[in-house]
Order: sequence, then C-alpha cells, then structure tokens
Amino acid sequence: MKAVLCKTFGPPESLVVEEIPSPVPGPGEAVISVKAASVNFPDVLIIQNKYQFKPTLPFSPGSEVAGIVKAVGDGVAGFKPGDAVLAITTYGGFAEEVKTEARRLLPIPPGMSFADAAAFGLTYATSEHALVDRGALAAGETLLVLGAAGGVGIAAIEIGKILGARVIAAASTDEKLAICRAHGADGTINYATGDLREQIKALTGGKGVDVVYDPVGGPYTEPALRSLAWRGRLLVVGFAAGEIPKIPLNLALLRERRIVGVYWGDWTRHDPAGQARNFEQLVQWVAGGRIHPLISDRVGLADAVGALQRMTRREVVGKIVVLPES
Repeated sequence: MKAVLCKTFGPPESLVVEEIPSPVPGPGEAVISVKAASVNFPDVLIIQNKYQFKPTLPFSPGSEVAGIVKAVGDGVAGFKPGDAVLAITTYGGFAEEVKTEARRLLPIPPGMSFADAAAFGLTYATSEHALVDRGALAAGETLLVLGAAGGVGIAAIEIGKILGARVIAAASTDEKLAICRAHGADGTINYATGDLREQIKALTGGKGVDVVYDPVGGPYTEPALRSLAWRGRLLVVGFAAGEIPKIPLNLALLRERRIVGVYWGDWTRHDPAGQARNFEQLVQWVAGGRIHPLISDRVGLADAVGALQRMTRREVVGKIVVLPES
C-alpha cells in the first residue's frame, strides 16, 4: 500500500510517499481501508516532534480518517469487516490503510460521506467538549472564537449558536470572516487590521465576552483574556500561532476569570462514557442539519505535503481532505 512517511522529524517537505506492507491487526485492533483523511494542525506538530504524543519513526501523519473496516483482531466486538467507520487515530491516516485500536472506531452517521466524516470527528468533538464540558457556555452568553475560519473554529461557531450564545468570530482576513458569517457568526473581528481589545469593546458595549475559544495562542491570547467579562472563561485549545503565551496570573484574579485547559484526546481516555454521550449528541446535530463540516479542498496522497505546508502557513479555511484513492 502507499503511505506518506515521516522518516525523520522536520517540516512537511521532508515527508516522502512510499510503498509499505499492509498492516495486520493484533488483539483489540482493526485495520481500516482509508477512503478519506483530514488535515489538522496537530499533524504539522507531530512530524516536527512538537506534539504531546511522539510516535516511533517511521510513521505516517494523519490523525483523522474515515473508511471501511478491512480486518479486525482477536477480541474486537461491535465492528466487523465491511463496516463504514471514522476514527481519531492520532497518526497513520495519510495512507491507503491504517491500523488502530478498535476502541477508537465510531460508526459514520447515516447519510454522511467519507469526506465529511473525516472532516467531522476531531474538530466538532474538540469544540463540543471545550464549550460544553470545560466552558459551560450558556444560552445568552457571548462567545469569542479566535482563528474562527479554521476547522475547530467553524465547529465552535456552529456549536456556540446551537447552545444559544451570541458568537463573535475573529480571523485574519475579510474573506475568512465572510465564511464565518455564513456559518452563523453574529459579529466579526479582523485582528490583522485592528486592535482586538477595542473591537471586542465595540461589539459588546464595553461588557466583554463570557467565553473565549482560543486555538491560536501567540499575541491574541492576552488581549482576549483581558476582554473577558466577570467570571469569564478562556479555553486553551491550542497554539496555531506557534507561540505559547506567558500570561500574567493577576489577569485571572481580576474579575475572577478562569483559564481552562482543553485536551480532548486525554479526556476521552479518562471519560469514555462522556465521549460516547457527546458523540451521540453530535450525530443528532448532523441528522438535524445543524452542523456542516467545511471542506475547502480535496487532494491525493501525493499532494498531502502541500496541504501540510498550507496548514503550516495558516492558509487553510475549514478542512483539507486527503483522498488516498484519487
């Protein structure tokens, strides 16, 4: 089978596409014939040895896939060859086949395409966990989404609206903000052309926002934190800007603000029942047409390197999906 391989840690251009043996499932494992895999920011980090999880070389990046179960190992119940599934695999997805723990498999929601399924799980599950379980976002509150045109950003906008919040989307171009409005944002901020805090003040009448969804980090976290209302919550989702901000802790003391970490992958290990409940809710929202994964491009395995380069430059709107068979 063909696979994109990371043989030495480095930038996307260090990756190669090669033929490797097909994987064989061990006990408790399954092999998926990959029909689609989406590109996520952690894929950029993992190939540079900057991610929390560090796989053994060589490996394929690609943390989110959809496809057909090819084979299962001993002890696997609930899934069989031929089942249509999605899985958050952490790595291995940019290949024609991937082996993963069977506990990671989820059935594809009825009527959802492989491409949409590959673009759905990680971003929407992360945003749901952040806003519901960690941020306790309530109807009538105001949510600020940083990096709002990315995969998790679009998901946060849509879920924020479902929960009854007023959503302000912040992104770096007017074109990206137009997409955010199309997905439900009530107000928008271009933080490349104006002062973030002043624009938040203008949109909230000086009150500030109740929850900040922050997958960006860098220079935007502190002004967003300073813009929280009384007992507001800053959700730390990631650092796409590349810099992990150093926050003066007196900003948490003032106005009793909270800085809340969001690590969806670790949470699923601690609370699998909670993740199962959340996924059921996501499936209901999909069935009701309330969430809509945004796929901005579809590429083959040979073009996965270019897709990762675009992700590194933060040029991706929504999700890019890799189609191994194209």
